[in-house]
Amino acid sequence: MGIHEFARKVGTALQAELGSGYQVEYREVRKNNGVLLCGLLVTAQGRNMVPTIYINDFWEAYEAGMTLWEAVRRILHIYLEETPRQDVDMDFFKSFEQVKGRICYRLVGRDGNMELLRHMPYVEYLDMAICFFYAFQSEVLGEGSIQVLHAHMEFWETDREELLGLARMNTPRLFPWMCAPLGDILLGALGTDCGFMVPQEYEGQEDGLQLPMKVLSNRQQLNGAACMLYPGVLDQIAAQMGCGFYILPSSVHEVILLPDRGEEDPGSLKSMVVQVNRTQVPREDILTDSLYCFDPAQKAMKKIL
Repeated sequence: MGIHEFARKVGTALQAELGSGYQVEYREVRKNNGVLLCGLLVTAQGRNMVPTIYINDFWEAYEAGMTLWEAVRRILHIYLEETPRQDVDMDFFKSFEQVKGRICYRLVGRDGNMELLRHMPYVEYLDMAICFFYAFQSEVLGEGSIQVLHAHMEFWETDREELLGLARMNTPRLFPWMCAPLGDILLGALGTDCGFMVPQEYEGQEDGLQLPMKVLSNRQQLNGAACMLYPGVLDQIAAQMGCGFYILPSSVHEVILLPDRGEEDPGSLKSMVVQVNRTQVPREDILTDSLYCFDPAQKAMKKIL
């Protein structure tokens, strides 16, 4: 059974379980790098909360042997147990004065994302794109993000330049950067795992002292590759290293920094980035296959390969 037929059957069964006070709809949602997620939108009469429950994992579990009823039961449980019981007032989002203090940016690759980028304002940066989002914070929903689309920009009567200026101030403040030895990350010292392969010549040196590579991200480890854009950050890291460095895009959430001592082969580093992207990084989290460097003399980040 294909995922679309699975979604139709699950949606019909979910509608029957919830009753006439609810409406269940199927929708495809486009994510980063052309990833399409299949979701069920559940609208409750008299409520403004319309959660989307993605069913891709349930379909895969069904293909592996889970029964259709078990999938419906679990999805129903998610909706009933995890959907907030109170409405959220979103009128504030209509006021640019109320949202501009939390307009932030993230980085995505342009290659493979042109259909997604067609619907939103963005600024080109090398072979990447700087996109904007509202950093949502609510007592009911917790923390999240709302992608800024062309329709939002036009309604607020603003432009890309103003959004970029706001994001340059807001993002470092709301998502402070960190730069730690790769060994500390691999050993879980920071409670995260960047998922990056250690090159063969560095294997057995994962004590956080001998590994020359560092991880640049934000403290939330969410869309942390954008820390490359923070004013003065790459300059500061280069001063600490005492040299320029290569930048290997591990994912949209972090990048790997390797001191340029004149000993590395850029071609091998590029191959490593591609291999990691193909084998270890979820497609939705891939930033680019490119290799970059930072030249402290020119205070500029460049694409090498």
